[in-house]
Amino acid sequence: MTEVTLYHYPSCSTCRKAISALKRYGIEAKLVNIVDSPPSLHEIREMSASVPGGAKKLLNTSGEVYRSLRLKDRLDTMTDSEIEELLSKHGKLIKRPFLISPSVHLLGFHEDLWKSTLTA
Repeated sequence: MTEVTLYHYPSCSTCRKAISALKRYGIEAKLVNIVDSPPSLHEIREMSASVPGGAKKLLNTSGEVYRSLRLKDRLDTMTDSEIEELLSKHGKLIKRPFLISPSVHLLGFHEDLWKSTLTA
């Protein structure tokens, strides 16, 4: 497989499961702390285009940044572009793990989906 980048949050147990799965699959990934270095706007837009539901599906709706920005009240009036801009600036706003490569985009960790997608 070509270069894979995994944006993760080190204390997130789901992210640690995803990293372990990648090792089991024999996939070497560039690990990037999503808080210190959020995905670029280009990467956010690629993921947004590949996920049913668009940019809104990339949001970590259970996080404190989501609550502090009062996004629940504003989301219906925001465009995908506005959401994508916000996501590119706030790594904690992004649902994780966030795996991206030239041919694969995976958001959140679902073992069966990751295995079938990455080992095909």
